[in-house]
Amino acid sequence: MTNGMVNPLTSSSNPFIFRQLFDRESCTYSYILGDPESQEAILIDPVFELAERDATLVKDLGLQLKHVMNTHVHADHITGSGRLKLMIGKSLTSVISEESGADADEHVSNGKKVTFGKHEIEVRSTRGHTNGCVSYVFHSGRMVFTGDTLLIRGCGRTDFQEGDSEALYNSVHSQLFTLPDDYLVYPAHDYKGMTCSTIREEKTFNPRLTKTLDEFIFIMKNLNLAYPKMLDKAVPANKVCGLYNLGEYEVQLQKN
Repeated sequence: MTNGMVNPLTSSSNPFIFRQLFDRESCTYSYILGDPESQEAILIDPVFELAERDATLVKDLGLQLKHVMNTHVHADHITGSGRLKLMIGKSLTSVISEESGADADEHVSNGKKVTFGKHEIEVRSTRGHTNGCVSYVFHSGRMVFTGDTLLIRGCGRTDFQEGDSEALYNSVHSQLFTLPDDYLVYPAHDYKGMTCSTIREEKTFNPRLTKTLDEFIFIMKNLNLAYPKMLDKAVPANKVCGLYNLGEYEVQLQKN
């Protein structure tokens, strides 16, 4: 039995547990989805420094983590996937896209289904910010977790790490904007205090992705963004599940 804290928006015939978590340092959102009947749960885009927080909350909710899933190889923080695996053990499976080139227990591609209890997540390839970007669609909850591909009134940058503006534009329009308008959009980041959006809102109000392709490419070429301060540390670490040059955690990994 769980503690009964299910999402109030879901029907009693198809309940699920949902939590949105935030890292103030990198402005990263992480997400817990759980099935109260089987007690299985997934965690999307965890942050290394907050692994204990996430594991504690999962336990408090009466759940057991089955999968820890990244939307892509992040450049602004180190994933908590490897650290959580050290804490929880071999029952926890790390998941990332096949095209990411990163280590994981399971590599997924477009159309793959990832299950927890009676629920499933559909993987959609949404490359452009990086080659390996995917979005996770949770049809039961009418939600989509878009990583850095689609942000609230924005999108991920395309000027480094295999970035491709045309690919990102096409990914959003073919894989995300084709979802029902009422689907909730949960991104990997927000820098203005917004927590979620909808497909309809982004199709209507997104200042970049409502433009033509040519206009979008011009906008992305002229953002003049600063070099990500964590890129040189985060990308190598995230290629190996967040376990890279981590001292005591590498020792623990070798023992396991």
